[in-house]
Amino acid sequence: MIASESPTIRLENVTRWYGNVVAVNDISYEFQPGISGILGPNGAGKSTLLHLMAGFLQPSSGEVLVFDEPAWAHPEHFKRVGLVPESEAVYPFLTAREFATISARLHRLPDPEAAARIALERVELEDAQDRQMRGYSKGMRQRAKIAASLVHDPEVLILDEPFNGTDPRLRLHLMELLRQLAAEGRTIVFSSHILEEVERLADEVLVILDGRLAASGDFREIRRLMTDRPHSFIVRSSDDRQLAARLVAESYVAAVSIDDAGLEVRTTDFNAFTASIAGLIQRSGVTLRELRPSDQTLESVFSYLVKK
Repeated sequence: MIASESPTIRLENVTRWYGNVVAVNDISYEFQPGISGILGPNGAGKSTLLHLMAGFLQPSSGEVLVFDEPAWAHPEHFKRVGLVPESEAVYPFLTAREFATISARLHRLPDPEAAARIALERVELEDAQDRQMRGYSKGMRQRAKIAASLVHDPEVLILDEPFNGTDPRLRLHLMELLRQLAAEGRTIVFSSHILEEVERLADEVLVILDGRLAASGDFREIRRLMTDRPHSFIVRSSDDRQLAARLVAESYVAAVSIDDAGLEVRTTDFNAFTASIAGLIQRSGVTLRELRPSDQTLESVFSYLVKK
């Protein structure tokens, strides 16, 4: 499969609202073949954006183009696009083989049974393919949904939180599968609220907060912004006052406060603080009891990126 020079998916000032609620707010972006990750907290608008790209939602304003054609009201795109929704979109009374075969028949494939078999093998579900899905774990249901989305060998694969409920071994397998599909020239777009999942898999990243595009592009640059922002840490030791006196002398420490919970340290240089704190504690002659970040929620990170 040869990648096109033009973007596979193009968002042009896309907005989608539900009544008075704006789910996606004026987003523009171009997706090329490869793996792109949409990162954001729950409720940020990730699912709405993916369903717009898959052609299941109409933009309230703006335009979503897939292969240079509008995604909405263009059913021919379903031959080239596969969608893995976050919802439990399986029928418990069906087996995985029946579920994948039905998907293949809906795509009017010449040999639906063979297409289903190949898709189930790709997600390593062939050993359980004849069991009803009512007895599946969440991870197994995820694999069944992915298999159903792959039966027609789509050029674009859109996945909403694909690693939910998967164990570490399966997560690694699915990541490797997505890498293989991308290496064949496909466009893979997936969403996650887990920073590490996006970091390990995506080439390009969109950071979404409250329906807005907070940051986009190369993940390494976005990751640098995340670590360069001001950070707060809670530190508890055998002598907090003595440790505080040493900390305030460091150039990367912006402020130190003490209360019953211990020290709260604000640093302007995440890397410098984390690299030097162990040695500083040792030189202070105190015993460390606790060290943890106090502002590491995705919401706090993304809010900082929006301000940037």
